[in-house]
Amino acid sequence: QVQLVESGGGLVQAGGSLRLSCVASEMGIVINVWSWYRQALGKQRELVAANTIGGMINYDDSVKGRFTISRDNAKNTVYLQMNSLKPEDTAVYSCYATYYSGGRNKILWGRGTQVTVSS
Repeated sequence: QVQLVESGGGLVQAGGSLRLSCVASEMGIVINVWSWYRQALGKQRELVAANTIGGMINYDDSVKGRFTISRDNAKNTVYLQMNSLKPEDTAVYSCYATYYSGGRNKILWGRGTQVTVSS
């Protein structure tokens, strides 16, 4: 079964940077859409950034200019470079991916990694 494994979360001071990574456990699939979501304590999960295999990228307005999503298709990996972090960026960040298999669109979620930004 294909799994997503995230890494790179942690504790950082406001203004600092972190880089999240997420890798699919199977190399024989082609990821169509990679996305990062986050969920802060007591709040709903929200889309942070998305990157399609066709090259379309979008960001939530709250992270535009500070976060960058990128992908390495050869490694089936997505990254989220987070700069100028703010305390309100504190959340559990989860990666999300879609791929085709057996004629069906399948969805994967990572378990999440905690990002904490101190003021």
